[in-house]
Amino acid sequence: MIQLPIIGALLEAVGTIFEKKILNNRYINYKNYTVYEFFSIIIVMSTFVFFFWKLEPEALSLMNILIFMFVVVVAIIANLLIFHSLKREDVSEFEPLWLTQPLFVIVLAFILYPVERNWIVFGLAMVASISLVLSHVKKKHLEFDKYTITALLGSFLFAVELIASKPILDYYSPFSFYFLRCLFVFIIVLFIFRPSFRKVGGKNWAMIFLVGLIWALYRAITYYGYQHLGIIFTTILFILSPVFLFFFAIVFLKEKPTKRQIISTIIIVICVALAVFFQY
Repeated sequence: MIQLPIIGALLEAVGTIFEKKILNNRYINYKNYTVYEFFSIIIVMSTFVFFFWKLEPEALSLMNILIFMFVVVVAIIANLLIFHSLKREDVSEFEPLWLTQPLFVIVLAFILYPVERNWIVFGLAMVASISLVLSHVKKKHLEFDKYTITALLGSFLFAVELIASKPILDYYSPFSFYFLRCLFVFIIVLFIFRPSFRKVGGKNWAMIFLVGLIWALYRAITYYGYQHLGIIFTTILFILSPVFLFFFAIVFLKEKPTKRQIISTIIIVICVALAVFFQY
């Protein structure tokens, strides 16, 4: 089962690159892109939910409906903030801020869920996530403008959304939960922004649907990991995503890594390996 979050980490790295490429289009603003992406996700997910549909009666209790709606509202705000920042920032500037999300998830899970309080795995996850952030932070990242604040707030809200989802995940399959979440998000943002679907262009639509497929698989893996492996352990495996980006940059882009990046990568790989060892 641990192979799935590692695949998810790879999907996260690829999905972020594609999103930035789409948002670089001057005709697509972050509000319209939010509508387009969630439209693509629900279309892609329609196939999956046909085979993997699950909705337990407990999901329809008042408390669980309120939790679900909270997740939807937070997801809308988080996506808008992240897309707003990613539209304006280069990936190299955006990435250190986005990488704070695992740290937020780990801390919130440890505080809120007693079952997550494995001190060894928590400690390894904290070391890996802090090392990850520090390896990407430069002096200029300490100069906060509205885009860096937006990215940080968006990363925190994504963590809140993921943590809030945990109590109700057992009443859905990973695919049905993500489909319903995205369906409600799409309906709300479509009603608010009402963008034109004609001006996107065939090439952009192809890429948007590819991103939709990537995030559908990524989130299904995330929820599956939360259900079967735990939040913190799943998150530490997802921290491998920047490690994949690091190796891709060296092999395919011939980029030269810094000492900080090399040291951080070694620390992360060791922490993940130890977490797997102590978990099993």
